[in-house]
Formats: sequence, C-alpha cells, structure tokens
Amino acid sequence: MLKDKIARICEQKNVTLKYLYNKPELDPDELLNTLHEYRDMVAPYVCNVSAFLRQAIKEGKGILLEGQLGSLKDPDHGIYPMVTSSSTLAAYGAIGAGIPPYEIKRIVTVVKAYSSAVGAGEFVSEIHDEVEAEELRKRGGDGGEYGATTGRPRRMGWFDAVASRYGCQIQGATEVALTVLDCLGYLKEIPVCVGYEIDGEVVKEFPVTAKLAKAKPVYETLPGWNCDIRGITEYDKLPENCRRYIEFIEKEIGVPITMVSNGPKRSEIIYR
Repeated sequence: MLKDKIARICEQKNVTLKYLYNKPELDPDELLNTLHEYRDMVAPYVCNVSAFLRQAIKEGKGILLEGQLGSLKDPDHGIYPMVTSSSTLAAYGAIGAGIPPYEIKRIVTVVKAYSSAVGAGEFVSEIHDEVEAEELRKRGGDGGEYGATTGRPRRMGWFDAVASRYGCQIQGATEVALTVLDCLGYLKEIPVCVGYEIDGEVVKEFPVTAKLAKAKPVYETLPGWNCDIRGITEYDKLPENCRRYIEFIEKEIGVPITMVSNGPKRSEIIYR
C-alpha cells in the first residue's frame, strides 16, 4: 500500500520538478527506503499510548504532558478569530493522552515577565513607541523576540496581569513558571497593566473580543532593579525590586510563582 502511494505521489511531483523547476525527479524506491529508515527509528516508541499511560499511572509513575501556544490562542476561550485550530488548554491534555482528566493534579503555566505577540489581533499592553519596543525586543527571548522561521519582529508589550490571570484561570493553573525575567534588568521603571479601561470603566476581568478592541491599559509602575541578574540561583539573592516585581505579579494573577528563569539555560532557574 505504501509503495503504491509513493509511486502515485512521485508521478505527480515529478511533472512539476521536471517541467517547471528543471530539477531531478524523485526516485520512488529511494523514497520508500528512506521512509523505512524513519519507520525503524520510531518503531521502539510506537505503542498503544493510552494503555501505556494507564499502566504508568497504576505504577505511580510521573507523566509530563506539554502543551504549546498560549491560552488566548484557544479556539473557544481565546481572542477569536486570532486563534489556532485545536485547544491549547491543559484540560485537553487528558483527551489527547487518553487518560482520565482527574489524573492531572499539577498544571504549570508558563508566563513571560513581559508580553509579546505574533501577527495581528488585540494587544492591550502593547508598547507603541517603536524605539522602546525594539530595545525590549532585542533583549528578549533566547536571542531576541523575532520569528523563529521568518525572523519577523514580534510585537512587544508590558506584563498584562488581566490577560495573564485569565489565562491561568482557564488553564486551571496550580503554579506558574515566570520566564525571561533577566531581560528587564536594564529598566529603571517597569509598567504593569493591572486593568482595562472600557467605556470609562476600569475592569479586571478579561472581556469578550468585541469589548477588548476598546480596552485601554491601566498601568501601575514598579521600580526596576537596573542590574544584571544572570547567574543568580537563589531567590533571596535577587535584588529587592526584582523580588517585589515577582511578588506583585504573583498577587495580581492569584497563582503561586514557583519557578523563575533568569536566563535561557536549564541551570538558570530559581525555585521558590
């Protein structure tokens, strides 16, 4: 069956390769051999996953389910239509893994110490001063806040407590890992969005998309620590204003921050 399918695909693709691009044609036998090599590579890891996980649960083993994209990209609870095609929430991990939802006891939500966004859509705490945004952009992430594939600059913003609190709530977060904190060390003051002003009223609950378009950020400005924290591995050794920033965010989102990253390496994590 696979051999026949490859033959049909190669027949179609080779017309394009030969007559449009003047490139060498695909060899069906060579492609089949390559796929067989891939098959042999993954074969030891192929099984009845849900049965495997149920057995692991019976044996008291730990299971890690990792999600992707943020809460606000969820098609049901995110900023529609700027969403993805399937759920990004922890609750759907049980569905994908084929395990009972009550077996998920711990949900760690990853939250940035500032905000960033890719593409269009509402972004309440966005930094509109491009010089200011670029300064944070070039310091952010592992090597700057730029698209991994396209290199396109990401939109930058200050920490949004309203959106982050909502994201943690719909994830059912039991704890938070706060990342890229080290990127803010150059700032003397750090604004934090603590509410949205909509039609003259300040709200702290994340609104529906139609109202989100009218939202203006309400900021509370905190003092920065204005120094490099890379290399610090103990929470108590962080600058006082840095700890205050973490604890302020923790209070705003209502979920314990148990991990803080102050660099891109695995070793650069502070446990609280």
